[in-house]
Amino acid sequence: MISSREPALLLTGGGARAAYQVGVLKGIAAMVPRAHPLPFRILCGTSAGAINATALACYASNFRLSVKRLEHVWSNFTTEQVYQCSNSAIFGQLFSRIGHLFQQDSVRRNSPSLFNNQPLRELLSEVIDFKRIDRHIHNGHLRAVSVTASSYSTGESVSFFEGIPQYENWLRAKRRGTRVRLNTEHLMASSAIPLLFPATRVNQTYYGDGSIHQMAPLSAPVHLGASKILVIGLEQPQIESKTISTEPPSGGAIAGHLLDTIFADTLNSDLERLERVNKTTHQLEQAGVPHETLRRIDSQLIHSAHDFNEIAHRHYKRMPKAVRRVLSILGVSRDTPSSLISYLLFEKEYCRELIELGYQDAMKQSEEIHPFLELGGKPVE
Repeated sequence: MISSREPALLLTGGGARAAYQVGVLKGIAAMVPRAHPLPFRILCGTSAGAINATALACYASNFRLSVKRLEHVWSNFTTEQVYQCSNSAIFGQLFSRIGHLFQQDSVRRNSPSLFNNQPLRELLSEVIDFKRIDRHIHNGHLRAVSVTASSYSTGESVSFFEGIPQYENWLRAKRRGTRVRLNTEHLMASSAIPLLFPATRVNQTYYGDGSIHQMAPLSAPVHLGASKILVIGLEQPQIESKTISTEPPSGGAIAGHLLDTIFADTLNSDLERLERVNKTTHQLEQAGVPHETLRRIDSQLIHSAHDFNEIAHRHYKRMPKAVRRVLSILGVSRDTPSSLISYLLFEKEYCRELIELGYQDAMKQSEEIHPFLELGGKPVE
């Protein structure tokens, strides 16, 4: 039975790194009985995490089945399923970008990007049945699903959500929640990594990756009524370099640092802010002071201690040759200290390794995860 409390799952962004989330979910699925519904009634995601969250929502009545379907896609991934990676497609994309430099703004039709991710749109349309989300909300297996994107027009972080009728839109400084019927374009917008993939138009506004303007990653689950939030993060662990380079960073190294900043830097500060609110709430309760606007929200963060960059560089040769050629222009090679490869390497061997790491991490933390999600019974040994 689903808990009367409102547990939420928050999946952050990280491109191909999101395979790790699938592994963690696989571990959690092993902790529940067969045919058990999702242990989360609120699903929130950003970028690749939004795609994973939405895929889970489509099979909310059977958690193991939803994870199994998700794992099947990630375990058999090829880069060409996400973005065009033939020589003609990639260099045609580059030359079209150069051509646009000599055109008037009025004749430009597409936003600048290094890659064309039309294959991802086709894949999402094929594997995600959005009609099932409304069905699961109606039968009580879900309360809400949210997908966060960044508006290039307003600079706001916009959480598109679909949920029970009681939810209302919200508006805060630089962020808002908007009720919609989710579709492929919302996912394309949320996962449009700046400069790598083109901005996506939703209605009359162009959006990019949800992590760009996301100053408060916990905002969506909080506004959707979560009493506890399980976060599966994809940030890079802090690893001290043994040598200090005296050479200026390459374009690829700079791009990698920018992506790391976009995808990871705000989550830890938001979790710290949540903990401070919890402490304040506890102190007010101890003092007998009434408070209506504050409520305790528990959280648990699962993230890998492994070096995603090191793993990706070991699989570097599996990346399509045309992609490697383009990255070499940016100064990225197998030996370059850049995070870029770990975000773009959508190849099954790399994804399977991350899935296994996520699964093992979930198993190691089963004694914490099990009671946090109120799964009942005993943790998996």
